Amino acid sequence: MTAAKRVALYARVSTDEQDTGIQLADLHRLADQRGWEVAGEYIDHGVSGAKASRPALDRLMADARAGRLAVVAVWRFDRFARSTAHLLQALSEFDALSVDFVSVRESIDTSTPMGKMVFTMIAAVSELERALIRERVIAGVRRAQAQGKHCGRKPVSIDLRPAVAMLDKGHGIKTTARSLGVSVSTLQVRLREARE
Repeated sequence: MTAAKRVALYARVSTDEQDTGIQLADLHRLADQRGWEVAGEYIDHGVSGAKASRPALDRLMADARAGRLAVVAVWRFDRFARSTAHLLQALSEFDALSVDFVSVRESIDTSTPMGKMVFTMIAAVSELERALIRERVIAGVRRAQAQGKHCGRKPVSIDLRPAVAMLDKGHGIKTTARSLGVSVSTLQVRLREARE
């Protein structure tokens, strides 16, 4: 007889006044139906879904990476992920770790062929969205440049004479850059440009 899969039940509410009872009841019901062993409840109380770092979610991810979980179950996507990009990143990591992901409300289960297909479609739409945004940004920059507008950071002006003097006296590039108030890479670029 094979051992039951270990499942993490993740729930989140945005304020301390809210309750995770409904979420956890549905998640425990799912675990019972599937014959999963509940490895733990990972609950973030009063934590915004927009936050990248959440105590319970961070602990869940650490347990998944340590191989302590076979399944992560959530009540709804928005309880787990702060954005589509965050969801896809987590699902990709779970896939690499051989951890299945189940969302009760959306009826998504990456252990099934249909769940894998839905995940693939979400990933494809997200990739298309990123590509379209990238194209719009590039088009906007080109249009601005054609109108004579400068795009990007303003170039840092540096008087290279003190830098050259310091370097000639044996000071290192880091010390020299720090004394001039610029980054090492900026100083290196300016020195290279001056030699050309």
